[in-house]
Amino acid sequence: MTLLDHIGIAVKDLDAAVKLFTEIIGLKLEGYETVKEQEVKIAFLSAKNTEVELITPLSNESPVAKFLEKRGEGLHHLAFRVKNLSDMLRRLKSERLQLIDKEPRKGARGRKIAFIHPKSTHGVLLELCEE
Repeated sequence: MTLLDHIGIAVKDLDAAVKLFTEIIGLKLEGYETVKEQEVKIAFLSAKNTEVELITPLSNESPVAKFLEKRGEGLHHLAFRVKNLSDMLRRLKSERLQLIDKEPRKGARGRKIAFIHPKSTHGVLLELCEE
């Protein structure tokens, strides 16, 4: 892992969260994207050297909807940029980490992504992403 890419925050009301983080906190809104495969809408906010993603579910079947129901709003994941996601997944599997995604899948902004289960990472959901 080479770089913290972004911090994902699960929110119920995307508009209210965007208003808070832009108008009060002072982050810059870079845009929105809907990721149909994950049933979420994401607002991308610039925080100088990293990005904040505000994530809201589009349906009750979304993993983010289930997260919100179980844990409420807040930190959803930390995402780290990697050079070769497939190689990293093989390495993590050999280290016996519990992978949510055994193969890369499509994420926001056309990136390849994969998640590592929080049971393997001291309670923090990790996302790995490759440009």
